[in-house]
Amino acid sequence: MTSASPSLPLCQLISTGGTIAMKIDPVRNAPVPALSGDDLVAIVPGISRIARLEVNNLSNVPSDYMDPERWVALQRAVEQAIARPDISGVIVSHGTDTLEETAWFLDLTVRSDKPLVLIGAQRNASSPDFDGPRNLLNAARICAASNTRGMGAVIAMNNQINAAREVSKTHTADVETFKSGDFGLLGVIDEDRIVISRTTARRQYMEIGRSVLPRVEIVPMFGGASGDLIRAAVGLGAEGIVVQALGFGNVNEAMYEAIREAIAGGVPVAISTRVPNGRVQPSYGFVGGGQTLKAIGAVFADNLSPQKARILLMLALQETRDGQMLQDIFDR
Repeated sequence: MTSASPSLPLCQLISTGGTIAMKIDPVRNAPVPALSGDDLVAIVPGISRIARLEVNNLSNVPSDYMDPERWVALQRAVEQAIARPDISGVIVSHGTDTLEETAWFLDLTVRSDKPLVLIGAQRNASSPDFDGPRNLLNAARICAASNTRGMGAVIAMNNQINAAREVSKTHTADVETFKSGDFGLLGVIDEDRIVISRTTARRQYMEIGRSVLPRVEIVPMFGGASGDLIRAAVGLGAEGIVVQALGFGNVNEAMYEAIREAIAGGVPVAISTRVPNGRVQPSYGFVGGGQTLKAIGAVFADNLSPQKARILLMLALQETRDGQMLQDIFDR
């Protein structure tokens, strides 16, 4: 914990790894996990004037290694911290590759008005313009502020605050990689204060009913897709499938037939899209068009990306396999 004034708010930093915790290994000449949460706090001395930080070094892995088991463990750690009366907010440091997925999982499964802020870094700690310290400092400011409650899980990087439901990583290298498409930022972190411009109305809470979440696979639609990957996913034990469809939520005839078989066999199928903005809708009437997919019982994933639709479907399948009930969950 930092040597901050006992009158300052207490926040917990849960460190999970990622580029923000990496340095260049001289043998491999490449970034590898190197920093603990305590190490990260130690290189941001100004943070002790904003908040007291308590560190939980939960893991130190690239975010490419994040999976449902690690999400459940992280959710439990966040819930334990955020339920404490003395904790003002929780910060999660994490890699950027799956940061939007983890943020969405926590947004769905943690019920609290306290700030829950996820951060990462696009540049590792050996870089002369390492962006991790600024992101951590800003996260502490969000946790300590009086106007940042009730936003759900947010990603705070590059002086910007984005909602978990809407945000996506949009660039492989730029520090301004996390954007919310048509919806835009929740707010910005200026030097003198935090400015919140909007809130997100589309939030819901999902219980984690089992320690091992249902297996859900993502299958892409592309020109000439055969549908065999859907059949393979079903054969390997998938309890649900998300199809990364085209446009409004359309597929070809071969994919349509594979989707029909999966649904007939009791495996729910959710339709998302590879288009970054806009909702999927059952619009077109050709075989494989959204209207025909709706008619065979496919669930439409609204404006969720395939990776976020997968998370919601995993959680929803703990409650039901009924198509209409699943659609109601996605429509909230």
